[in-house]
Amino acid sequence: MGKLGIFVTLFLIVELYTYFGLRPIFDTPQSKKIFTLVYLLQSVVVLYALYKMYFGLRAGEVFRSTELNMMIGIVFTSFVTKLIFSGAILVQDLLRIVGYIGSLLSTPFTESTISDVSYPSRRRFVSQLAAGISAIPLFSMLYGITRGKYHFQVNTISLAFKDLPAAFDGFKVAQISDIHSGSIDSRKDVRRGVNMVNALDPDVICFTGDLVNTDKDEIDPLMDIFSELKAKKGKYAVLGNHDYYGVPKNDLSAIDSYWSSFYKKFESMGFDLLNNATRTIDIDGDQISLVGVENWGAGRWFPKIGDLDKALTGVEDDAFTILMSHDPTHWEEKVKANPKHIHLTLSGHTHGMQFGFQMPGFKWSPAKYRYQHWSGLYEENGQYLYVNKGFGFLAFPGRVGMWPEITLIELKSI
Repeated sequence: MGKLGIFVTLFLIVELYTYFGLRPIFDTPQSKKIFTLVYLLQSVVVLYALYKMYFGLRAGEVFRSTELNMMIGIVFTSFVTKLIFSGAILVQDLLRIVGYIGSLLSTPFTESTISDVSYPSRRRFVSQLAAGISAIPLFSMLYGITRGKYHFQVNTISLAFKDLPAAFDGFKVAQISDIHSGSIDSRKDVRRGVNMVNALDPDVICFTGDLVNTDKDEIDPLMDIFSELKAKKGKYAVLGNHDYYGVPKNDLSAIDSYWSSFYKKFESMGFDLLNNATRTIDIDGDQISLVGVENWGAGRWFPKIGDLDKALTGVEDDAFTILMSHDPTHWEEKVKANPKHIHLTLSGHTHGMQFGFQMPGFKWSPAKYRYQHWSGLYEENGQYLYVNKGFGFLAFPGRVGMWPEITLIELKSI
């Protein structure tokens, strides 16, 4: 059985288990009949969405349609919601089994013991409670796929440094990350996000990787919009792990052709792509170094092409340095230990897993169990890391709590 077969089987098991878990809520024959018809109808809708999702993704659309994203969203939302509900019901069912076995063991055994000990029924209250709990992710995810995925938020941060050159006092760095153009289905919303970046009037724009999902041509329908990004001292970019996934294998000519075409796309949009390289930014004779590395990610799944030492070649020891590195694990594993003091590292990659919540002084996402540094600002020994939650989205076509982010970092001289 292939992966699709396993998923469909699990999906159907969860679908049936949810049906029998919800049924006790309805206490009259008429209400049970109506519930059955409604549940059957939604099951048909979800299975149709699964069918459309499977064949839509297999078709490999370059520009994701709103319909396909909606189908993917329906499947994800239905499965996750019902899985949460089924988990709550499963706890009750396990307790019922334990209670039944306990009753059997505590009853003197006779030929009629098994028939005399009744199997406890599901409690209506527990089903109602489980339904109420699962309604929270249901409505949150529905909002996430209809509104949340383009609910751009600007996060503004001020960082002060003793060794920042005086001419750079007030210098504004705008960061975006993880565009994932292969998932995007709305040019209008992307243009709104780009206009929000331009409204910040940044000195530089730093894009920290994952322009596409799996193929360089995914960005083509959006290149004209991202070309509209403006910064006084330039637009800079690095590659993320997904930017390598479409590279041909075992054909050097095809590989070179692929990268040549991909690099030209960055150039056409006005981005200076830093592949293990440094650019010097000058204001009235004062200078800072902007360094960019190719992707380096901890774990065996992510490319480790980033070469920090190569990128830092020629950078003076006392130069104020900003590093663009897609994966924040690079900061923990390599950047902090480098002999060169890197003042600020800009990363992305995690998306905040596109699900969670945040408030002043507290934030939570499943991403925290995978990444030590997964969102926002971190500091150790005078070195800062900022992890941007991303401009786009991947897999689940929505965002819940972890809204798409545009970051503005203003540098201050003490």
